[in-house]
Amino acid sequence: MTTTVNSRILKSLPSNDEIMKIKLNGKDTETPGGYTIADLLKMRDLLGKPLVVELNGTIVKKDLYDETKFAEGDALEIVRLVGGG
Repeated sequence: MTTTVNSRILKSLPSNDEIMKIKLNGKDTETPGGYTIADLLKMRDLLGKPLVVELNGTIVKKDLYDETKFAEGDALEIVRLVGGG
């Protein structure tokens, strides 16, 4: 599955030639180095949506998304919250 990213969003993200391998929702994924959780959520058009992010088994508070960077080999889980009955 290929993800299309809005070019305006890409221009607002940090520019880095380094590519890291991480686990994202259990799948091997490549992402630019130096990204924060907020950058990753922007790239996937998820910033501001109801969700929970877990980094290496620990839930990250929303107010830390802008400053929390992930590294090569880290495991991230992004869980979208869905209401209903």
